[in-house]
Amino acid sequence: MHEFGAVKRGGTRRLGWAAAAGAALMLAGCDPGGPGPVDTPPPEPPPTELLPADPPPPERSEASRALSVHYQRLQNDLLSQGLLRGDGGGADAPFTDTMLARNFIRIALFDEYVTDDGRIRAEQRISRLRRWQQPIRMNVEVGATVPADQAARDRASIGAYAARLSNLIGLPITQSPAESANYHVLIMNEDDRLASEARIRELAPGISDTTLRALIGMPRSTLCIVVAFAEDGGYAYTRALAVIRGEHPDVLRLACIHEEIAQGLGLANDHPQVRPSIFNDDEEFGRLTNHDELLLRILYDPRLRPGMTAAEAAPIAREIATELMGGPS
Repeated sequence: MHEFGAVKRGGTRRLGWAAAAGAALMLAGCDPGGPGPVDTPPPEPPPTELLPADPPPPERSEASRALSVHYQRLQNDLLSQGLLRGDGGGADAPFTDTMLARNFIRIALFDEYVTDDGRIRAEQRISRLRRWQQPIRMNVEVGATVPADQAARDRASIGAYAARLSNLIGLPITQSPAESANYHVLIMNEDDRLASEARIRELAPGISDTTLRALIGMPRSTLCIVVAFAEDGGYAYTRALAVIRGEHPDVLRLACIHEEIAQGLGLANDHPQVRPSIFNDDEEFGRLTNHDELLLRILYDPRLRPGMTAAEAAPIAREIATELMGGPS
């Protein structure tokens, strides 16, 4: 099984409902001299079922709480600089069809990390085109120490984002139970992740020890990570697993969700000259941009295919980029 990774640095609840209906009974009599109607008290309302409250999450460790403080400060610092933008790119970040095609090669045909002597290190290396060819069945799994309200927000955000991505790439991306999913998104605090080895091996059978260590032992500088898998000798993804830190505050966590899930679709690299884009470690943009949407549309155009080299894909990408931009610019 081939593994391809990308890194971004810097409980069950029972639901029920009840309905009450009232009816009026009209009695018609023929004896005008009979007694008048008798007032009767209204029936007692049925007792209200009290649902048990969700139990509080397990107590987080001091290390996890310290990470929350660190990432809140990081988010505050980035926002104060006008970073983590969510506007999709504007007049201050123009790009042409030529730039779009060049950026596609930079992001889709290069790897950001390589495995060397049992460890993963940063090194840009030319690769081949990779993407999904089958429907994506996504499951969101939340660690035990993540609060229920945060988990609900994240599930809603990921569901809406998955629908947007599905429209862009032309493949179904549906929410699925864990046992039938092929794309797993794990929202975990430090304590959850350090205890997740057995669960990750279950979700990603055949994962290498090197990759497993990278997922479990994420240093503080690693904000989130995704690993996608293809069958041996192939470049069509069959499984992916993203890990998002639960300690991140909302804006930073959403930025991780946007970047890692999109990278798990085949846009695996980051590059400092790609703009406006989330595939750039300067953190200027925190949500998928208009430029990034076009990158995904190029990647999943049927004229391209998994396994293509950069030399094979480049002229086709230029053609598609020109079409998407409405002509040469």
